[in-house]
Amino acid sequence: QVQLVESGGGLVQPGGSLRLSCAASGRIFSINAMGWYRQAPGKQRDLVARITSGGSTYYADSVKGRFTISRDNGKNTVYLQMTSLKPEDTAVYYCNTAPPGLHYWGQGTQVTVSS
Repeated sequence: QVQLVESGGGLVQPGGSLRLSCAASGRIFSINAMGWYRQAPGKQRDLVARITSGGSTYYADSVKGRFTISRDNGKNTVYLQMTSLKPEDTAVYYCNTAPPGLHYWGQGTQVTVSS
């Protein structure tokens, strides 16, 4: 059974930083690309960043240069380091495989950027 548990969200001022973590159980982690997604109120859920099992990365234009995705295969964990945060980064952040597995969505972690 696959389980993805996100953590690390919170309230931060504009320009601040946060690091999100996603712990994965099951076999999916070692054989799949993993992604971070976010969903703001009233908007669709979008891919923010993706990392393959080999470490190749992709970033959405809106976060390029500010966010960094990484993975620790030994710990079955994927991270999202977020810097220079903006109010428009406010959303619930989720991790999943990339492309996402329908039944893998977790609860997500809330990130709020506000002064």
